[in-house]
Amino acid sequence: MAKTFRVDVVTPESVIWSGEAEMVSARTTEGDIGILADHEPTMAALATGAVKILGPEGTVTAGIHGGFLQIYRNQVTLLTDRAEIAEGDLEEARRLAAALREAAAEET
Repeated sequence: MAKTFRVDVVTPESVIWSGEAEMVSARTTEGDIGILADHEPTMAALATGAVKILGPEGTVTAGIHGGFLQIYRNQVTLLTDRAEIAEGDLEEARRLAAALREAAAEET
């Protein structure tokens, strides 16, 4: 069994998802990042896209609209303007992210 770490997906309104993960993959403004336990402390700007969280209970995917990623002391926090958990696979999360981007553009 792989070592796990804490992950929180947070928006200004609420915590969208919180739990243990074995791996997280996300897209930053500098490119894709894969995170395992004991990762070096990191701060990064998140790009709008899909986040995949592989945990002991299964895989969770979410569409996010920008924000920030922090890795510190075996905890990953994704702080984003908007996020939705995808019921399907990674493609569904990408569609959700695109819808979040469009909704944000309409509000401005």
